[in-house]
Amino acid sequence: MPLSRALEAFRLEAASLSRAVTGLSERQWHLPTRCEPWTVRELLGHVRVVIAWLPGMLTAAEPATAEVSAVDYYRPDDRFAVQTNTARIGLAQDHAAGWGSGAALLDDFTATWQAVERQCRAERTDRVVRTRHGDAMLLSQFLLTRVVEIAVHGLDIADALGHVPWLTRQAGDVVMELQLGREGESAIRELGWDRLTFLRKATGRQPLEPADAERVERLGIRWLTLA
Repeated sequence: MPLSRALEAFRLEAASLSRAVTGLSERQWHLPTRCEPWTVRELLGHVRVVIAWLPGMLTAAEPATAEVSAVDYYRPDDRFAVQTNTARIGLAQDHAAGWGSGAALLDDFTATWQAVERQCRAERTDRVVRTRHGDAMLLSQFLLTRVVEIAVHGLDIADALGHVPWLTRQAGDVVMELQLGREGESAIRELGWDRLTFLRKATGRQPLEPADAERVERLGIRWLTLA
């Protein structure tokens, strides 16, 4: 996927999340989410943290070649180990606790993704970065993983708030293409799902019924490791 398209999906989904949580009460910021033990506030803190890795990646030494795709990034290894997950939880909680209110945290989140977007737009289309896990990736491919983070956790926040999900078409395209390849639309039709149902089931937010599992197996679909 070209850098310009990845950046547009990133910008639109991040802006959609910023708008969706504008004006929340402090009670709403402290509602629990399915991503235990995070509250709505802490989950937004997590999304901010995973976006904020990018400036350091862009100023670090550039790897000679890209070795890992966005699909390969979601492989089951130490990045999903208990120790790594514990550190991930703590980082989000610490960042969220550093702001006096949910509204202040939202301002920080918005300023962060906007700054990241500006920085990425100034980069070459073939720019290679190294992730904190050591993966050498095209910037465009790493940005796709950030779109997944914003989209999936946006769904978690929407559900915690009891709001209608705000997934953008562009972010839906990214998640669908990563999971199903370029024939994603036809695969979704064969599964009998709409896009939102696909996102929920593909990321474990909604269980697969026995008939779903049979169709997934028949189509040869292998979900990404997201947790």
